[in-house]
Amino acid sequence: MQTGNMKDRSKYLENIKRAVVKIGSSSLTSSRGGLDLENMARLVKGIKDMRYGGLEVILVSSGAMAAGLEYLYIKKDPAKTSDISLLQAAASVGQVELMKAYRDLFLDRGIKVGQILLTHEDTTRREQYLNIKSTIDNLLKLGVVPVINENDTVATDEIKFGDNDELGAMAAILSEADLMIILSDIEGMYSRDPRIDSKAQMLSFVEKIDDDIEESAGGRGSAYGIGGMLSKIKAARICTFSGIGMAIANSRRQNVLPDILEGKDIGTFFKPRPGPRVKSIKKWIAFGVRTRGSIIIDDGAREAVIKRGTSILPVGITGVKGKFVRGDTLKVMSADDVMIAKGITSLSSEDIKKIMGKNEKTILPRYGRDMCGEVIHRDCLVVFENDR
Repeated sequence: MQTGNMKDRSKYLENIKRAVVKIGSSSLTSSRGGLDLENMARLVKGIKDMRYGGLEVILVSSGAMAAGLEYLYIKKDPAKTSDISLLQAAASVGQVELMKAYRDLFLDRGIKVGQILLTHEDTTRREQYLNIKSTIDNLLKLGVVPVINENDTVATDEIKFGDNDELGAMAAILSEADLMIILSDIEGMYSRDPRIDSKAQMLSFVEKIDDDIEESAGGRGSAYGIGGMLSKIKAARICTFSGIGMAIANSRRQNVLPDILEGKDIGTFFKPRPGPRVKSIKKWIAFGVRTRGSIIIDDGAREAVIKRGTSILPVGITGVKGKFVRGDTLKVMSADDVMIAKGITSLSSEDIKKIMGKNEKTILPRYGRDMCGEVIHRDCLVVFENDR
């Protein structure tokens, strides 16, 4: 298991210019229900101090649904309520209360806020993705703190981010942030589930997200992983792949934000992937667009894609899954069922089935030159290598 110390994280915090702070519902609501204005005020002060230290800050905030249920005197547990329309109505009311609280708390410190409500569908179209990015940039230039939340009032399962941890990670790559901080009701990531294993140890520094780390997060389907640490690991994958460091810490710890920025050994820090930053278009392909299907490639094509950065040609494809059209985003799977890349296809699923496994000499006389090119061009291909 990977551990570390203050020196491990300090060098990744030296030149931070822009940060995303994601605050979970448990950090914004009290045990009695409704908004915890005292804790919100502490966190707002921390963000103010970050700004006065020269940082641009984007806030990703949960809490609207909890605030709405309290405001409407509805005593229901959202996790146990099947009436989605009721929860969406509560979120609509709660969003007003949440933003009113943020507006007042920030304004008391001389800072203005602006609201952005998103669903995953909003990031799937390239033009809209760039418009969101432009809005964030312009708010920051105006000295305004963008407050981003999922648009729960209209989101369905098909277009939801699923968890605001992932929304925070998307905000980080949209805004070209250098750091993402997740504030929650947990101290950080542990080697095992601390609720059932008293010997679980806090992980201060995560060098790389591997199978051991995912196992520590609870793995798929475990109670510990649902809506909890596993969603944070998914967010960490998005951030670290994009060259963005990420920290998890307890929101109710005194001076939590300045302590993180000073590199103090609190919570868990995830090291950003070294090397040049991933291009904006490729981050959008990797995380902004939902995949519509997949292709399977042989070992030779896999090696060429990973080691030589080549495009994907028909001859290396061994299988097609799903029904998709030209311009859709696909998963690229290896022969042993590991996702190694994502990319935008230049051919439909039906066309690929006709030519897969064939070389240009075989394809040309039967299907013409339009079917002889790359199935996914390398400029539209994001290779995860061992990061996924």
